[in-house]
This record gives sequence, structure tokens and C-alpha cells, in this order.
Amino acid sequence: MSINTLKKNQPFCSGQVMYSLVKKLFPICRSLTGNGVRETLKELQNIVPEMNIYEVATGTNVFDWTIPKEWNIKDAWIKNSNGKKIIDFKKNNLHVMGYSCPIHQKVNLAELLKCVYTLPDQPDFIPYVTSYYTERYGFCMSEKQKQALREDEYEIFIDATLEDGFLTYADIIIPGKIEKEILFSTYVCHPSMANNELSGPAVAIYLAKWLKEKGNNYYTYRFIFVPETIGSITYISKNLQSLQKNVVAGFVLTCCGDEGDYSYLESRYGNTLADKVAKNILQELHPKYITYSFLDRGSDERQYCSPGVDLPVCSIMRTKYGIYPEYHTSGDDLDFISANGLQETYDVYQKIILALENNKKYKIKCFCEPQLGKRGLYPSVSQKNSAQKIRNMMNFIAYCDGNNDLIDISNIITVPIEELIDYVNKLSEVNLLEYVKE
Repeated sequence: MSINTLKKNQPFCSGQVMYSLVKKLFPICRSLTGNGVRETLKELQNIVPEMNIYEVATGTNVFDWTIPKEWNIKDAWIKNSNGKKIIDFKKNNLHVMGYSCPIHQKVNLAELLKCVYTLPDQPDFIPYVTSYYTERYGFCMSEKQKQALREDEYEIFIDATLEDGFLTYADIIIPGKIEKEILFSTYVCHPSMANNELSGPAVAIYLAKWLKEKGNNYYTYRFIFVPETIGSITYISKNLQSLQKNVVAGFVLTCCGDEGDYSYLESRYGNTLADKVAKNILQELHPKYITYSFLDRGSDERQYCSPGVDLPVCSIMRTKYGIYPEYHTSGDDLDFISANGLQETYDVYQKIILALENNKKYKIKCFCEPQLGKRGLYPSVSQKNSAQKIRNMMNFIAYCDGNNDLIDISNIITVPIEELIDYVNKLSEVNLLEYVKE
């Protein structure tokens, strides 16, 4: 019996490919609803055609929430009395408050400033501001731009619609040998921000592509692409029973593209299979990772881990959302992320998938230590330190009692799971190891 390992000839995605996707999606103005979400999902569907796209109508109740009106925007600007554009939505879509109502009128400086948002402590950045559930309009600019404004008559213009429509989301289901699932969720609802918005979908879609092309998966894999909060609530409301029945581990993918230290955000109690494998792989690959408790949550783990839903979901990120100064600003641009940052995060999740695919319990089939020499697994000449060469294998055997899975043993003997997988294959080939069904 041979079990999965990462091999050079398996389908592989480079960080540059993911970065190119982020760059392509970056100009699209996304929000909770609207054509920007549809356009983004269509681009992702071109990579994995098996993606299913769904729409839920405005006014639909999803648990304690209601699907809002659909928002679409074509253009927006502020002009001074000389007709010069002070800000232009087409140059940076963060210049308009998300979900702004349409407006076209002339105002004085005092009136203009009532609807302008800036970050005084970060004077070079444009803030990301929204008003999803209360109808208003607003503009965003850098504090430096605001300070440059003078008494004048300004013309303000937002060409947008806010009307009954749909909330759009998608999923990809990759069947495995069993119905039990590993879940990956990411969001597609922010405008032009590279790390906080697009790094998650880029890593997720190429993990899905790899799993589909690799095939022969033990678990079924579910990838979810939703508007944050209302989208995950909607998805859970439509799939709660199936998710609770089948999901054994899940991860929220966000902030995957910078090159800061890794961040691990626990599930509600930090004791799920997802938590266990996350800590094991991070300890192996990036031992300086930072742990955040569920009290530090801020993305869709809030919904997946909520009381009554109780899915085993955590998150692995690079620099956590809300921690880096560029978060939710124009500073979260294509220069803030890198192909290398995306690649490394992809590799971490690929290792997690490998670990979960092979994380079974095994039992040695003989009493006392097996005689490995006659099976070609022990040096034929015994001398001082010769046993050291296979000490890890012997330690592995010592804990193959049918009670420990591979992650448990990896934690106990501090050997990477990928090395343990090699031991499983070697010991199984000589009929010394058996898989313990649960």
C-alpha cells in the first residue's frame, strides 16, 4: 500500500501564475453584490470550469440577515469649479464609499467635507469605507488630498444603482473516495486590495485546480467563494446539514500574499483537526508563526464557528488582517504582495492537504520490536551509532499502537508528517503495519 506524497511530477502552480491572476482581477470593483463579483467569479471559473455559481435574490432571509439590494457603479468623481477632477473613481475605485447612492450636485467646501473620508494618521493612503445597510453616499481620498482642498464650488457625481437584484457566490466540489470533506473558504467582495482581497481567491482556485488534476483524493474537497459575512451566512443557510455532516476540517483563506511571519487564528476552542494540522505544519515549516485566539477573529471563521453551526474551521495567513498598516487602504496594492509570498502560502496549504489525506491511525502487526534487518530496513552491520540512522523509524513504530494518528506521532517524535508517510509505505510493503479503521 502506497500513500500520497508530494512528487515533482504532480500538477504544480507557481507564485507568478497566482500573482498574474491577482493583477488581472485587481482593477475590478467588487462589493457584497453586483457585476464586479460576477466578473471575478467568471474569471475564476475559467481556471476551474467545475465551479458552480449561484444567485440569491434581494430580500431573501438568511438566518438573522436579509440579502441587500444589488449595487453597481459605473463612474464617480469630484470636480472643482475649473472642471478639474479632484478624485476619479476610474483611477482608483477606493475613492467611492462602497454602496454609495447615486448623486449629482454642486456643493461648497463645507458641504463636501461632510461626505469625505480620510485617514489623518496615514496621510498618503485612501481608506476603504463602506455603508452596506444604511443608504448614503461618500467619497474617500488621502488626507493630503483633503488638506489641499480650498474654498470653491465643487461638483460631485456618483453614477451608481442600488436596486433589487442578487447576491452571487460560488463553490467547487471535488469528490473523493469518501464523503467527508475538507473545506476552504475565501471572499470576493472587496475592491482593489491585493492582500486582504485577492490573495485568498488566487491561492484557493489553484489549490482546487491542483486537487482536481491530481485526482485519487481520499477526502472530498469543498471550495467556497463568497462575499464576506453575508455570503458565508447565506452559504451556511443553504448547506448547513451537509456541512455539519461531512466537514472534518476547514480553513479561511485571506491575507495570503505578503511575506510577513505566518499567522494562525484558532477555531472557537482551538481543538479541532484543522487546528491540529495547522499547528503541526506551521511548526515544521515556519516555527516563528504567531498564534491568535478566536477572540481576535475578523473574517468568516466567525460564521463557520458560530454556536449551532460549530464547524471545525481555523485560518492560516501571512500578516493577519488588521495588523499591517496597509490593511483596508490603497496601500494594500500589487506592490504589497509578491509571487514568493503567494507561493509559500500555497505550499503550506498543499502540505496541510497532504497531511490530512494521509492522517490515519496505524498499528504495528507484531509484538515487541520487529526484526527490520531481515526485511532490508535495518543496517546489516551493527556498530556504535548505526541505529541512529533509523531512529526516527523506530520511534514511529513505538507509537503505532492504533491510538495515534500521523499528526499525533509527528508531534510526539518531532518528525515531519511527510517523512512518516515514507515509513508507512515502507512498513506496509513488508506487511508490518495495518490501518486501523475508525
